[in-house]
Amino acid sequence: MATKKRSSANESGWSSGSAGVLVGAAVAGAAIGLAANVGRKLFVQFTSGATGNWSDALATEHKMTLAVFDKIQATNDSQTMMRSHLLAKLKYALTKHALQEENVIYPALREAGERVDADHLTADHGYVKTYLYELEAMAKDDPSWLPRVAEFRTMIERHMREEEDDVFPRFRAWLSEEKDKELTALMNKEGFKFA
Repeated sequence: MATKKRSSANESGWSSGSAGVLVGAAVAGAAIGLAANVGRKLFVQFTSGATGNWSDALATEHKMTLAVFDKIQATNDSQTMMRSHLLAKLKYALTKHALQEENVIYPALREAGERVDADHLTADHGYVKTYLYELEAMAKDDPSWLPRVAEFRTMIERHMREEEDDVFPRFRAWLSEEKDKELTALMNKEGFKFA
C-alpha cells in the first residue's frame, strides 16, 4: 500500500508563498490604515488650529460649526438620513471643541481669576449636550425638529459671541505672549487627541 503524502498547500489551496503575500498585504493594509488615521487627525486639527493662536482657532471652529447648522437648516422633513449624518457631524465638532475649551482654556481662565466667566461658559456646554441628546432622540422628520435646531443655534451663537467679543479678548490681553503660545500648543494637543 502506497502512502500518499499530502501537502498542506494542496489541501488548503495555499502555498507558503501565498500565505506570505497575504500576511504582507495585511501588514501593509494596517500600516496604511494607521497612516490614514494620523493624516486625518492632522488634517482635522490643522484646519482648525492653523489659523494662529488658540482664540483664532476656536473662532474658526465656531464658523465651521455655523456652516454645519446652515446645512442642517437647509434640509426638509423627508431628508432624515441627511439630518442624522449632519447631526453626527455637528456633535463631533462640538464635542472636540468643548473638550479643548473645558480641558485647556476654561481652566486657564479660572487660573487668571476669571472663575465666573469660566463657570458660566462651562454651564453653557451642559446645555449643548442636552440639545444634542434631544435632537438625537427626536424623529428626524418630526415637524418640531428644525425649530429645535434653530433654538439650539441661537444658544450656540450667543455663547460664541460672548467668547469672541468679550471673554477671550479680555483674557488674551491679560496673557503674556509665552502663556498665549503655551495655551495654543496645549489646545492643539487636546484637539489632536479627539480628531
